Amino acid sequence: MLETFKQIAEDALEELCVVSNLEQLEQFRIKYLARKGRLTQILSQVGGLPPELRPQAGRLANETKKRITEAFEECKVSLSQAHRQKDAELDVTLPGVPVRVGKQHIITQTINELLEIFGRMGFGIAYGPEVEDEWHNFIALNIPPEHPARDPLDNFYIDDKTLLRSQTSTIQIRVMEKTKPPIRIVAPGRVYRPDTVDATHMYMFHQLEALVVDEGVSMIDMKTSINQFIHAFFGAETKWRFRPSFFPFTEPSAEVDLLWTDKQGNESWVEMAGCGMVDPNVFDAVGIDSEKYTGWAFGFGIERLAMRKYGISDIRLLFENDLRFLDQF
Repeated sequence: MLETFKQIAEDALEELCVVSNLEQLEQFRIKYLARKGRLTQILSQVGGLPPELRPQAGRLANETKKRITEAFEECKVSLSQAHRQKDAELDVTLPGVPVRVGKQHIITQTINELLEIFGRMGFGIAYGPEVEDEWHNFIALNIPPEHPARDPLDNFYIDDKTLLRSQTSTIQIRVMEKTKPPIRIVAPGRVYRPDTVDATHMYMFHQLEALVVDEGVSMIDMKTSINQFIHAFFGAETKWRFRPSFFPFTEPSAEVDLLWTDKQGNESWVEMAGCGMVDPNVFDAVGIDSEKYTGWAFGFGIERLAMRKYGISDIRLLFENDLRFLDQF
């Protein structure tokens, strides 16, 4: 028993020498000085010793407890002073360390702005799958098998009948299959075409297409809607024009061009969108009475809109994730 007291004292003082913070000191107290600590347990055994050993054991026990307790208190005072000094070195009046806060990508910002504009014009929003079948991507859109747009070299085919969608017109087909007129929606989303990547082309980009179907819809309605959209997005002074074109799913069809002025003051017409009246064959494919209903549709590349609005010269900048570029918007 007497040797045990001496060993506990040596162990405790040795462990106390390596305690470096208040958390470790608390663990030391629990181990030796708490109700179930080593020292308390050995003290409780003094009463079971023979009478002739009790005085000596009691005296040694008290000395051991005193040594450990005094060493504990000294260590506690020293660590507490060091902790207070460390806190005093922190000047809470200094400015905090700035935290970098993220923000939406320029493409997401543009999409949200477009949806807000068309929302004010009374359009709903529709979404669809990016992996499509030939029916929704081509056949229902009046694109025959021999059409160049269906060439495997111009599409990302997954198998003979499935591909990554090449336009969000597929969403228009899905909406018309499930919804009776009147229909007034916009369809945003990613599309995929194996274009050679350069300053104006990317194998993946974003489109937003609009579709209106109702009785008595005409090109006047389409032109009015396009005019409102262009002036809301680019500004009231923006000049634009229709240019005759051809698309299998619209008849008549047109291109939308914007008059653009570069930094040197040179003006040029820039193609921005395709549009037209929905071909009756498309209505027949989705079960809408082409004798009763008419409609119009137009679609444009969202990257192209963002590039023109913000003066971005290379589409690749939008996808390189260079924060020096993205932080500008």
